[in-house]
Amino acid sequence: MIIIKLGGSLESAKTLLHCLNRIEQQYHNQKVVIVTGGGAFANQVRIAQQQWEFDDECAHAMALLAMQQMAWLVKGLQADIELAHSVRAIQQSQSHIIVWSPDIDELNNAGIPATWDITSDSLAAWLANVLSADELLVIKSAAIDDTLSLAQLAERGIIDKAFCDCVTNSVFTVRVINQQDF
Repeated sequence: MIIIKLGGSLESAKTLLHCLNRIEQQYHNQKVVIVTGGGAFANQVRIAQQQWEFDDECAHAMALLAMQQMAWLVKGLQADIELAHSVRAIQQSQSHIIVWSPDIDELNNAGIPATWDITSDSLAAWLANVLSADELLVIKSAAIDDTLSLAQLAERGIIDKAFCDCVTNSVFTVRVINQQDF
């Protein structure tokens, strides 16, 4: 199984559909779980939090809703992709390609902290660990220097601050690439 995290900015970069088509072409013999970033929806949460000064717990729940909206967008673009709301639903699915629409209660019960240090990048890593995935592929719209370590990518804000901790001691391989390299 491979987890493919599609950066939310792929939607605004107009390459989301291209990435979905490539997933279908490249991974037809493997089970794929797509994890989406929150994209423009998550950006609105950040703006609202600055304006209204609500706490990170509220922002975290709203950001997860942003990921759910992006999952529905993926489903709307590729009707044959199954939408799954929980780890159990993913495990039980017979579908070839699944998009994860994260359940807030499941993540809260798993002890995922409500902080902007943890974004969809780290949630994809958490899911890859829970599902015992073989690989986590993170696709970004940002330029990726493949000589940089994950820690250096986190320092530059390409992946979130908690990502390195989430993949430490993981058995799956991790690749972070630019959309142009996919």
